[in-house]
Amino acid sequence: MRELSVVITVMNEEENIKPLLEAVRGALGGIDYEVILVDDGSTDKTIPAIVANSDDRTVLVELRKNYGQSTAMTAGIDHSRGRYVALLDGDLQNDPTDIPAMLELLKKEDWDVVAGNRKNRKDGFILRKLPSRIANALIRRMTGVYIRDYGCTLKVFKREIAEELGLYGELHRFIPVLAKLQGARITQVDVKHHPRQFGKSKYGINRTFKVMSDLILMVFLRKYLQKPMHLFGTIGFISFGLGALINLYLLTLKIMGHDIWGKPLLILGLILLLGGIQFITIGIVADINVRTYFESQNKKTYTIRKIFRAGKQIEQQRDTVM
Repeated sequence: MRELSVVITVMNEEENIKPLLEAVRGALGGIDYEVILVDDGSTDKTIPAIVANSDDRTVLVELRKNYGQSTAMTAGIDHSRGRYVALLDGDLQNDPTDIPAMLELLKKEDWDVVAGNRKNRKDGFILRKLPSRIANALIRRMTGVYIRDYGCTLKVFKREIAEELGLYGELHRFIPVLAKLQGARITQVDVKHHPRQFGKSKYGINRTFKVMSDLILMVFLRKYLQKPMHLFGTIGFISFGLGALINLYLLTLKIMGHDIWGKPLLILGLILLLGGIQFITIGIVADINVRTYFESQNKKTYTIRKIFRAGKQIEQQRDTVM
């Protein structure tokens, strides 16, 4: 097993491949490493460029089509063999010379994840920096995972954390949250950032809406993954209670001889009653699904970092929960 696997996802980055690999080799010369390049459906000459500049440390994983960065990262991690895993962008904006110090910090202080923070980010303010700052603030506030720069791809992981991230859709933006779900200890360090020299950015302002959608999922996973009834049941009982109160009030009016038929308040009361019942039912079904998920796969609902006996560490456990 190599010490470090550097996973790089690329799409239409033919001009960046040669300087990228040269930069990685120059930065990691003293480390037993491999580079996993995942081509995510490139339509230019990215693949020939990788083949032409490969050495015995280079692995190319070519996907059949464009699946997105999260899926490409998963493919790279799956095909890596290093004890530690680093994620790096393929556009030369991240600097691989930051990786050795991040790796050393990970090993020396026993962190599970060391994430990069682009201190002097070389991107446009309106289309890139401003939306990123707003998104970072929202994510920190709503998930309780206080990382300054969620958008920086440069991160170094212990292998067991990287393997269990569960990257689907476009959840690569929320890697710190996914790692925290495993109980990972995360720190962040300032890293260098360079302006893009070749090619075009694959991101636009439209990704803001995707981030907001994924953020709702992250909040649910962070707070209610193992106890969905606490969310749906609470909403359901509040809705049911309000509906019951409204209908009791209308029933009192009816007994007193008032005509309540067709009143908007009656419709609201019925909607709240039925909605409350539905939310409670959804909570019960979701709880059953969670139990089925863990029990059918013999998964644990907890994670163990280490085990000590008589003051000595005897084994590092990897009971994991998604």
